[in-house]
Amino acid sequence: MRVAIAGAGAVGRSIARELITNGHQVLLVDKDPRAIRPERVPDAEWLLADSCELSSLEEAHLDQCDVVIAATGDDKANLVTALLAKTEFAVPRTVGRVNHPNNEWLFNEAWGVDVNVSTPRIMSALVEEAVTVGDLVRLFTFRQSNANLVELTLPHDSPYVGRPSGLIPFPDNAALVTILRDGQVYAPDGDQPLEAGDELLFVVSADVEDELQLLLNPDHSQD
Repeated sequence: MRVAIAGAGAVGRSIARELITNGHQVLLVDKDPRAIRPERVPDAEWLLADSCELSSLEEAHLDQCDVVIAATGDDKANLVTALLAKTEFAVPRTVGRVNHPNNEWLFNEAWGVDVNVSTPRIMSALVEEAVTVGDLVRLFTFRQSNANLVELTLPHDSPYVGRPSGLIPFPDNAALVTILRDGQVYAPDGDQPLEAGDELLFVVSADVEDELQLLLNPDHSQD
């Protein structure tokens, strides 16, 4: 897979290293000459250019990319990059970095963004996930399907502690995908009883999140 990353700062370089380790071809693009440091990611291609300029993206051969990641520290630049990648070069997949939470609503298909990654939101979700029991925590949103990846740590007084997951009447459009227990990852097989303290990961439609929350933790409504 060929991936272009706009923004060769610490975030862009970290993404590039990870993708290269996984066997992908990576192009790093940045308009700041000080950011062009090929020795930091020697296996990547580098281009000194402004990703908001159509001519620069033509030079980068974006039409040959499978994914474009707009990872600069400027939300406006990330939006313009994603929009040009999608509308002018028909890039199949675009990912936009959200730097400021107030701008998250802009990072959608209208601006050419298939997936937005909000660092503040992710950090907030991880904090909530680490300290809350019995509350549904949204970790990630799948923009094209109106579904979310959510986590709930099963409280000790849940009516489903000790019940096999296959006998729990989960709402439609809610799928239990993983059980995390004692540092281990378990694929739910339907026969495995749930235990207090299990971290349950679901892919769930947004409109049934409350129903799922109340199913697993009825006392939540009294909090």
